[in-house]
Amino acid sequence: MDAKNSIIKPFAQQALSDHVRAAPTPSAPRPSREEAEAAVRTLIAYAGDDAAREGVLDTPKRVIDAYEEIYEGYRACPAEVLDRTFSETGGYDDFVLVKDIAFNSHCEHHMMPFYGKAHVAYMPTDRVVGLSKLARLVDVYAHRLQTQEHLTSQVATAIEEILKPRGVAVMIEAEHMCMSIRGVNKAGAMTVTTHFSGAFRDDPNQLVRFMTLLRGK
Repeated sequence: MDAKNSIIKPFAQQALSDHVRAAPTPSAPRPSREEAEAAVRTLIAYAGDDAAREGVLDTPKRVIDAYEEIYEGYRACPAEVLDRTFSETGGYDDFVLVKDIAFNSHCEHHMMPFYGKAHVAYMPTDRVVGLSKLARLVDVYAHRLQTQEHLTSQVATAIEEILKPRGVAVMIEAEHMCMSIRGVNKAGAMTVTTHFSGAFRDDPNQLVRFMTLLRGK
């Protein structure tokens, strides 16, 4: 898709869900970096280690550096990710599928990682979005404290409200560390969540095609 054919169509901000139109607004002031590092030292001590020990002396700084990357989704706006679209599609009227989008997120219940692959498809109307933007959209929502169900719904809703396609299909497959390395200790168990709307929900043939392309049969 050539950038010279790109168009930017304004969308009605008031018509978008809160989580789509803007980055989240904290309900309380964000702690300072010094306060955050002090909290990490407290957790090290709670685990039973010596926060002043040489091996973990710089751990608070490293943890907060990692947090800046892991939770960068709190500073990103989904609407801006999907804002730039392309109008010249040569009459293309089938669905667009980007599959096997690798992602990682953190469970909001235990703050432990879950990771896997997202598969995203939509049926464009008069506008399509750059393929990398779909992967970026997944990352925006994944880089927040999440549940897999909520992540699936948010990705689908953002595409529905901004691109207004004829249908959206989102499937996420992930392994959750909160059940593979603690609790029931079931390593390798995969959780699958889906969201289908429009033509993917109403036309069984489109859903079968989507699943067939995912499974490669």
